[in-house]
Amino acid sequence: MNECFGKKFVLNGSLQPADAFDNSQVYDGDSVYEVVRVVKGNPVFFHDHMERLESSVRIQQKKLLAGESVLRRNIINLLKTEKRKEINLKIVFNYNQDSENYLIYFIEPIYPSDDQYHRGVKGILFYAERKDPESKVINHKLRSSIYHKLILEGGYEALLVNEEDCITEGSRSNIFFLRDGILTTAPDEKVLNGITRKYILDICRENAIKVVFRCIPAGSIREYDAVFMTGTSPMVLPFCCIGEVNFRVDFPLIEKLRRLYLEKAEESIRRFLSSK
Repeated sequence: MNECFGKKFVLNGSLQPADAFDNSQVYDGDSVYEVVRVVKGNPVFFHDHMERLESSVRIQQKKLLAGESVLRRNIINLLKTEKRKEINLKIVFNYNQDSENYLIYFIEPIYPSDDQYHRGVKGILFYAERKDPESKVINHKLRSSIYHKLILEGGYEALLVNEEDCITEGSRSNIFFLRDGILTTAPDEKVLNGITRKYILDICRENAIKVVFRCIPAGSIREYDAVFMTGTSPMVLPFCCIGEVNFRVDFPLIEKLRRLYLEKAEESIRRFLSSK
């Protein structure tokens, strides 16, 4: 299945027809990537994503294939080819034995429904951890294993459990536990520092919401009142259950965090437009 969702994609700065897209340009060799949400036809938290992309490249000791200003121009040109104003785009730096290429393309957006925000979603536990959690690299084998288990168990997201039997992060999100008005999330060095997570932590500091940084043992999740994930597509989305353990989803704090996050997303779009 072609991962490119749209009529055009960018290959090394040049617009190409989607028919010319080849998944091997993404999954062969090593790839560093970012997924950016597009709202109202504009990328959200663009600069933050570019900073993390550069950081991932640096951690992997790879060459930066294009800088922020070049990628910005490429994205603006690509967005002109797309009618949908709410979509995700993917930026990939691919390093193969005989070539180095960067690609920018739309991917099929899978956003939670209003009902899922209201009722919560099912999570599952998956025993694995990222090799380099601080950099965003494509691990096709791990992603496929998680995807198949989610299908089998009817889950929305997998919570990764490390060798110490502690939950670190989600397969495509960061995880927060809530009890007595206090949030608990894994320490920065244990996870990929998600852009949404970064702004949720900013909101907590600005609103005097206490956050404890530690990994929760998988066997202790029932001690918490609520659990939610943060990420580019789900934003702030509660779990109704993880495995057989049920959680409340109707906490005003979760809704408050989602509302304040959306305000910051709007601010980021205004910054992007003002810098054109």
